[in-house]
Amino acid sequence: MVKDGLILGAMCLLCYAALHDVIARTVPNWLSGCVLLLGVAVRIADHSLRGAAVIAGITFIVLFAIWFFGVMGGGDVKLWAATVLLIPPQWQAELMFFLHVLLIGGALGVVYLALWRPVSKLRAVRSGWRRVGPVARSQNFVSRVWRAEMWRIARKGPLPYAVAISAGAISSLVPFSIQA
Repeated sequence: MVKDGLILGAMCLLCYAALHDVIARTVPNWLSGCVLLLGVAVRIADHSLRGAAVIAGITFIVLFAIWFFGVMGGGDVKLWAATVLLIPPQWQAELMFFLHVLLIGGALGVVYLALWRPVSKLRAVRSGWRRVGPVARSQNFVSRVWRAEMWRIARKGPLPYAVAISAGAISSLVPFSIQA
């Protein structure tokens, strides 16, 4: 029961990380730290912390090397390594998690590449922030995020890879939540 609550809380944090990455292209350190602490608590609850910590450490080392060569952002590395602790330390579960992240990340990359040519031909129009009611303001916020994303795509900016990490983790965790 407590374990399910911890996993649900981690899923909410992962959704927030994905949204934050789309909007700001960053993953806050406190967010990865909270996911890490929830992962440690989940692994303590099912007595599998040692195996999960080894897998998380190896994951961090491999992803750190990828970051070192400039292929991945540092926030994504920390989030991915912390998220590994949420997945049960069984080779099938961990492999499925990594496969989900890679497939979703690849699909995200394909979408961004497919949008690049049409978006790069569009001319971005900037509009000011209007002081109107909360509904119009939220629509303006969403449109600003959309325009910023189109601007990033047109300039071949970095992918919001926390989206892939979060979606991969959630899709890997849901079957374990249903079984229990």
